[in-house]
Amino acid sequence: MRSILVNADRKPGNDARIETALNLARKTGGHVTALVDTPVARYIAMDPMGGSYVISEALDKARAEDDASASDIETKLSRNDVSFDVLRSEDDPVSALGSIARLSDVTILSRSGGLAGELALVSGTPVLVLADDKPLEFPIRRACIAWDGGEQAAAALRASVPLLGDCQMVKVVTVAEKSGGFPATDALRYLSRHGIHAELEEHERRGSTEETLAVAVNQAHAELLVMGAYGKSRFREFLFGGVTAYFLDEETAPALLLAH
Repeated sequence: MRSILVNADRKPGNDARIETALNLARKTGGHVTALVDTPVARYIAMDPMGGSYVISEALDKARAEDDASASDIETKLSRNDVSFDVLRSEDDPVSALGSIARLSDVTILSRSGGLAGELALVSGTPVLVLADDKPLEFPIRRACIAWDGGEQAAAALRASVPLLGDCQMVKVVTVAEKSGGFPATDALRYLSRHGIHAELEEHERRGSTEETLAVAVNQAHAELLVMGAYGKSRFREFLFGGVTAYFLDEETAPALLLAH
């Protein structure tokens, strides 16, 4: 993971995102791209006749504040021995990040930002999702991989290899639910070919799959959970809940590495 995209804004979690991007760049010898976005669409209002107009004063204020934020971020990044650039955009956040992510190895977001699930779906790039107040340190000590044998889980597993090579403990966690797909032993063999020794931990479902997985992750004291994003359709998860939605909403969950 040498091309690292980070969503940089004035919202909670910005410092944790920037610090994690720097930590990862130091580990991999990578390059950090910080995107500061001022979505113009947020400052377009509708009039009673159905027309639209730009709230110019608010937009100008937001641009000025984000320009200042971009300058501060550039100053901070320049103090570190890491290659970087700072980009500006006025597109909506998912489109702006998704466009740059096409040639990035990972995108770093905050759980509280609410963008991670959609970006994982549209970008095809792994998304690293963080708590607001806790940057991810490298090497990661303890990690879990949620494995159901599906294509999304396999994509997440492949994406996680650069992060897990020097991990002290890696567990492949399965919850008996889905038949077919790739067996967990295939996941272990894949990791072993990359020099990663992982343990297999199989759980009988108690309650929901996400609740069973959450207990296993908590017992492992994992700092990172690797998982496929939206193995079920996103609409079905919206209606009935699901593993992805659960861990994106759960503030006490560890950092996530999502892939679809």
